[in-house]
Amino acid sequence: MSKHVSILGTGWLGLPLAQQLIKENYTIKGSTTSENKLEILRQDGVTAYPISLTEEGPIGDMISFLKDSQILIINIPPGLRRNPAINFVSKIQNLIPYIEKSNIQYVLFVSSTSVFADLEGFPLISGETLPNATSNAGKQLIEVEQLLQNRTAFKTTILRFAGLFGPGRHPANMLSRRTGIKNPKAPVNLIHLEDCIGIIKQIIETQSWGQIFNASYPDHPEKGQYYSTICDEMGLPKPDYDYETPSKGKVIESGKIIEQLNYQFHSGI
Repeated sequence: MSKHVSILGTGWLGLPLAQQLIKENYTIKGSTTSENKLEILRQDGVTAYPISLTEEGPIGDMISFLKDSQILIINIPPGLRRNPAINFVSKIQNLIPYIEKSNIQYVLFVSSTSVFADLEGFPLISGETLPNATSNAGKQLIEVEQLLQNRTAFKTTILRFAGLFGPGRHPANMLSRRTGIKNPKAPVNLIHLEDCIGIIKQIIETQSWGQIFNASYPDHPEKGQYYSTICDEMGLPKPDYDYETPSKGKVIESGKIIEQLNYQFHSGI
């Protein structure tokens, strides 16, 4: 098993992932778009590179960033909520030739369960469910997943995370004080940072390449009740919900992770 890993994107998830892998004697290269963060990464033992993905191609020393690594973790948020005009597919298309010319054998692409549409009836999304998103972000993620999986120069595992939460980050902070929030009856799909890192490590250690995994904590409370309770616990004003419009949602089932990776979730919601 290779202990040389390049992590493209060392933000809220990528940095603690790098720190944990280094503790377990992995050699880590990490990228950031922030010059100010380079020294932070280096202090943590990461060989740091300033790299940005653009629609015209990567900016930065991508060749050195990939050199000597056998595993590449792509952990770049598409950024389509802030800027729907972004062509995330082009960014990844222009990255692929660099991967193919490197020694990378395995790619782990951090995707999102937003590749599945929210529907009335709250369909159960299993490891075999085909993506059906209609949103711009969801459709671009689907296309990127397929782009990477169809390459023959390396094997790609797709890891779709549900809503992320953990230190300094919880959706309740964004929902507090908002009014008319849709889908209060929908099931909650969340996953803690600790489990995100644990699942990525398990994929690497079990060499589970060429796979697709959907990752969410197995409990799925009702959205309206859950966030009202969490806001109470955090001392935040409760959100206001739209109970008139029928709720749409889905249930992300993580059985494949539990069974195939022999993974036990650690952090509840």
